[in-house]
Amino acid sequence: MKVMIVDDDPLVSGALKVILEQDDAKKESIEVICTCSNGRDAIAKYDELIPDVVLMDIRMDKMNGLDAATAIISKHSQARILFLTTFLDDEYINKALKIGSRGYILKQDCATLPSAVRAIYGEQIVFGGKIVEKLPDLINRQESFNYKDFDITSKEIQLIELVADGLSNKEIAEKMFLGEGTVRNMMSTVLNKLGLRDRTQLACFYYQKIKP
Repeated sequence: MKVMIVDDDPLVSGALKVILEQDDAKKESIEVICTCSNGRDAIAKYDELIPDVVLMDIRMDKMNGLDAATAIISKHSQARILFLTTFLDDEYINKALKIGSRGYILKQDCATLPSAVRAIYGEQIVFGGKIVEKLPDLINRQESFNYKDFDITSKEIQLIELVADGLSNKEIAEKMFLGEGTVRNMMSTVLNKLGLRDRTQLACFYYQKIKP
């Protein structure tokens, strides 16, 4: 698995590289193929290297991580970007959700980084514990959302809830007693009905518009 680190502190980048590459989990190895010190360089390097996962800081010179992630995701819709920052800031978290990032964790939780990167590579969504606690207060919800207005079936509602819980297609298939191909087809149908791009936007939509 190829990872790109974007952080304006070279000491932090070096430490993160060590944490990721020396992880001894008996799974696919992690290789840090590039480090960048600002968002502008990250955009250029992403286009060149197409890493599997990007670890992105937020406050950086020249271009911040949120703007860089927005630019990358607008061009590469399947980009897996995990924000790793020291800032437990409501505005930052909310924007990270809205632009389609795959997660947001604090640097103090960096010991969990290898497992978080692998989860995101497996198409899951990852939030640190303190972020999860803040989500209900961060997201504006519509009280009157009605699935029937979008012709969403009961099975599709179950799928949406499982995606919002961060489950992979394989895990959803097991929970719903369906084949993975069926889950993928159902996912495409749901995304089309709601006018969304991918599972990350679907999870965000759930917390923004649906969950009471």
